[in-house]
Amino acid sequence: MKRTTLSLIAGATALAAVTGFASLTTPDGAAAPRATAPTRLPVERAGLACPMPSTSELAETLYTSYTPPGGTDDAAEGTAGGSGTAGKPAATALLRAATSTTTAGGATKGGKKDKAPKAPATVTAPGKPVTAEADGPAVPALTGSATGTLAPGWTVQQTTVVPAGGARGLLGLSCGAPDTDFWFPAASTAKERQDYVHLTNPDDTAAVADIELYGPEGVLKSQFTEGIPVPAHSTVPVLLSTLTGETAQQSVTVHVTTRSGRVGAAIGAADEKLGSDWLAASADPASTAVLPGIPADAASVRLVAFVPGEDDADLKVQLVTRNGTIVPASAGSLHVKSGMTASVELPGLTRGEVGSLMLSPADPKKPTPVVAALRVVRGKGDDTEVAFVPATGAISGRATIADNRAEGTTLALTAVGEEAKVKVTASAGSAGGTAVSRTVTVKGGSTTALTDLVPEGLKGSYALTVEPLSGGRVYASRMLAVPQDGTPMFTVQTFVDDRGTVEVPSARQDLGVLD
Repeated sequence: MKRTTLSLIAGATALAAVTGFASLTTPDGAAAPRATAPTRLPVERAGLACPMPSTSELAETLYTSYTPPGGTDDAAEGTAGGSGTAGKPAATALLRAATSTTTAGGATKGGKKDKAPKAPATVTAPGKPVTAEADGPAVPALTGSATGTLAPGWTVQQTTVVPAGGARGLLGLSCGAPDTDFWFPAASTAKERQDYVHLTNPDDTAAVADIELYGPEGVLKSQFTEGIPVPAHSTVPVLLSTLTGETAQQSVTVHVTTRSGRVGAAIGAADEKLGSDWLAASADPASTAVLPGIPADAASVRLVAFVPGEDDADLKVQLVTRNGTIVPASAGSLHVKSGMTASVELPGLTRGEVGSLMLSPADPKKPTPVVAALRVVRGKGDDTEVAFVPATGAISGRATIADNRAEGTTLALTAVGEEAKVKVTASAGSAGGTAVSRTVTVKGGSTTALTDLVPEGLKGSYALTVEPLSGGRVYASRMLAVPQDGTPMFTVQTFVDDRGTVEVPSARQDLGVLD
């Protein structure tokens, strides 16, 4: 996703302008400015948007807000509401309610301000998670921002338990940064599915969004999908099945773009038989896609892929396991036509081991960008639960997922190329405990699963942070399992690089006298 904000671009432009001015005023006879390597600096502001968690009367939602340590002067500047140091403004990380708005197609209810969570999920210092609870159907979407030392790596996890009813399930989502372009494979307009795409505007100005739907035969004719207004600090949930009169489709790819402004976007998917969860956006189109962390006991796995370009894609399908990379017996290849959604069932995929799926060009000389996601089901009969695993990018600097529990947390680390070493940190608990770290070596072409990295003396929930140290590219996800009355409720979130630093160009002035 394109996460670079206008403020960062403006900062880099301003720095370049200052550098240019210095070169123009260089004294006669002095050497011209000498370019040096770009400098990476911590970001000073980060924004997130969390959708409305549920419409169920039984819903119980927990927000966990967290900023990993590592910024400069964390202790001095990290207190929200403080005075800051050295003339710098105080660091803050705040969430506030957004207004619900009816769509053009009349697909949603809303138009009123709902009550906010019982307590704000407000980080006060890096390194310690802060939680807040909110129950029932009137919990609004939230938008927020973090500044100063609380901005680099700031994350908010939204976890909702719905024990019964049509929206039954454990719904987990890492609240997303606002953007202008999102791809969602594995959505559906099937009769048994209720899929809402939630558009949330965190900014002070209105945004205008478009939604495109693609089925197995191409574009689905739709209405009320162009020029959808999303007012400032508001959310617009849109029921996908109301957007098209064509035959219901089990697998649909949704493309959300904005004509103006930015939005946070996520799809809430509820299956009346299987359960419900959030579908997060896939990584940007790429010729290789990695979908990490398929549960060891997955009862069924459906792969959905889409090619946004003009060329068809012939993909090699591989399962990356603890012992190496293999070709699944159920499907070793997948042909995806341009502009059409392709899907394939992968029964008996993991066979008792956590694994990751990798899609790559069947012919390396013909790379074709694709987006992809998995629908994963655990359980049997009436005791089933569903979750989604979108393709994700490699972690380049650092990535964090909050709201992990002493039991039921599985971290999956996948290296698809050469061997890689990563540092994994389990933060202090939200109610007590001491952070612990471990260096993990992931063999090339394998997946390593961790279930035992827990803070010492843990009370409450904790955050997991992954930082590459050396070697090849690493992809990661976290599964959280919270069984309820025999139902193996679970949710999977992929680790997305937090982009806590930004590369800033620099120049060095050499005032030495020329010979």
